[in-house]
Amino acid sequence: MAKKNKPAAPPSAASHDKPATLKDLLNPDVVNKLKAQADQMKAEAEIQREEARKQAEAARKAEQKRLDNDFEYLLNNSGMDWKKYK
Repeated sequence: MAKKNKPAAPPSAASHDKPATLKDLLNPDVVNKLKAQADQMKAEAEIQREEARKQAEAARKAEQKRLDNDFEYLLNNSGMDWKKYK
């Protein structure tokens, strides 16, 4: 009879040779606190971006309203050819 080849053992030792990461070294409570702080900072940054966008939109609307009351601007930017009506 032929000898049966045994399957090779999976290289589990190689996965244990990985260097320890900072996450592995830190206390889980500290990691959770850092994640919460990062999430809070991201939320604050998003709020600031939204407020800046709203302020820019308000400034744009105010400028457009000012220009709509300016007769020279309206005359220069109208689509009609005013020379036809002289």
